[in-house]
Amino acid sequence: MTHDLDDRMHFAIDLTRRAGELGLKYFRDLDNLTIESKGHQDLVSEADREVELFIRAAVAEDYPQDGIVGEEHAAVTGTTGHVWVIDPIDGTANFVRGIPAWCVVIACARNGETIVGVIHEPSTDETFYARRGGGAFLNGKPIKASNAASLSDGAVGTGLSNRASTTNVVILIGLIMGEGGVFYRNASGALMLAYAAAGRLLGYVEEHMNAWDCLAGMLLVEEAGGTVLKADPKTVIGKGTRVVAGGRGIFPRLQLLGESSFGFTR
Repeated sequence: MTHDLDDRMHFAIDLTRRAGELGLKYFRDLDNLTIESKGHQDLVSEADREVELFIRAAVAEDYPQDGIVGEEHAAVTGTTGHVWVIDPIDGTANFVRGIPAWCVVIACARNGETIVGVIHEPSTDETFYARRGGGAFLNGKPIKASNAASLSDGAVGTGLSNRASTTNVVILIGLIMGEGGVFYRNASGALMLAYAAAGRLLGYVEEHMNAWDCLAGMLLVEEAGGTVLKADPKTVIGKGTRVVAGGRGIFPRLQLLGESSFGFTR
C-alpha cells in the first residue's frame, strides 16, 4: 500500500509540474487568452480547460480504472475506489489579470479519504506535496504547520464562496482583527492552505470549498502536523465542505471563530 501511495504521489508531483508549464505558456500570452464569466468573480479561461484536459489524459493513461473529478469538465466514474480530484488553475481571477498567485492542484482520494495531495505554484516554482502518513514537503524539504497559539502571532487565510454569505466572511474578519490578528486573502484557497501547511499562515478558514480547491491542501496541513475540520468522506467530493485548518495550537480558536461567523457546530 505504501509503495502504491508513493507511486501516486510522485506521479501527481510530476503531472502538476508539467501542467504548470502548460499553464505558464497561457499566462505569458494573456492578450490572446479567451476568458468567460461564470458569475461574480467566477471566471474560466481557455487555459483552465486545456490544462485540465492535459491532466485528465495523463491520469487516464496511467490509472485508466480510476475516477476523475475536475472543476471544468464532467466527472469520470472509476472502478477502483480511487478518484483524482483536479483544479487545473486555482486562482483564475489572478491568472487572467496577470497576478502571479495561482496554482495547479491534484488530489487523489480513496473511498472519500484523501491519500495524496499536490499543489504547484508555477510562478515561484514551489511544489507542496504529501501522502497520507508520509509527512508534507515543499520542493523536497519537510514543512510544518505553525506552532502559534495566539491570533496575534500571524495571519489567518480567508476565502469567499458563491455558496455562502459575504456577510459571514465580514464577521469572521472582524473577529480575527478583534483578537489582534490579521486576515490574508490572495484569491487562491488551495495556495493559502499550502501556506498554512508551511507555517506561513496560522491557518485557513472558509465557509464552503469545493473538493478540488481544498482536498490537497487539507491533507498537506494534516501531514505537516496541523489539524483540520474533518470532511464527510461520503459527500466531500460531490458537495464540498466547510474548511478550518491550521496549527494545532491555533486550531481550537479558529474553529470557534468559524462557529461564531458561519453558524456551524463541531
